[in-house]
Amino acid sequence: MPPLTVPARVGLFGGTFDPPHVGHLVTALGVRHALELDIVVMMVANIPWQKVGDRAVTPADDRLAMVRAAVADVDGLVAGDHEIIAGGESYTADTLATMEREFPGAELFTVVGDDAAAGLTTWKRFDEVVARSTMVVVDRPGVRADLPVLPGGVQWRRVEVPHLEVSSTDLRARVSDGRPLDYLVPSSVLDVIRRRGLYRDVSPPETR
Repeated sequence: MPPLTVPARVGLFGGTFDPPHVGHLVTALGVRHALELDIVVMMVANIPWQKVGDRAVTPADDRLAMVRAAVADVDGLVAGDHEIIAGGESYTADTLATMEREFPGAELFTVVGDDAAAGLTTWKRFDEVVARSTMVVVDRPGVRADLPVLPGGVQWRRVEVPHLEVSSTDLRARVSDGRPLDYLVPSSVLDVIRRRGLYRDVSPPETR
């Protein structure tokens, strides 16, 4: 049996994924193609520190099960459980250090949306994130986000992917009030949601 090849170019696409939806998959695949990455790890946050107190977050094991279902048959996408195994609040700097040990010599890419990119300087130890990886921002078609200046004159990599108006907040509310999720999440994810009884008691999003 030939030895397993260690990926040379690895993307880190972290998130709460509550639930993962087609927009997440389109983004991950688009970045993988544009930057010729060997794999993109969809890393499930254990406790997303930036969302603590905003709302109840679905248990990490349930979110991981949904991500695993979402990527099971997608070449080049893998589910990451590093932050769940580590426990506690999830910080990208720590995750990248773990990935450096898992993929020795690999070039790492941290993938973020435009909103997250704009707030990069609020991240804990963001300078370590920049030092350990190439920063990738996902732009919407025809829209270039205003980005913070990175330490040391490092440049952002920009990747434009189709923008799908799919919101995890709306998806949770849809389950609660019985509206369909078909084609908004992979059918395999929908199976996990139904089997585990997720989002049944979610309050509808506020309207203004």
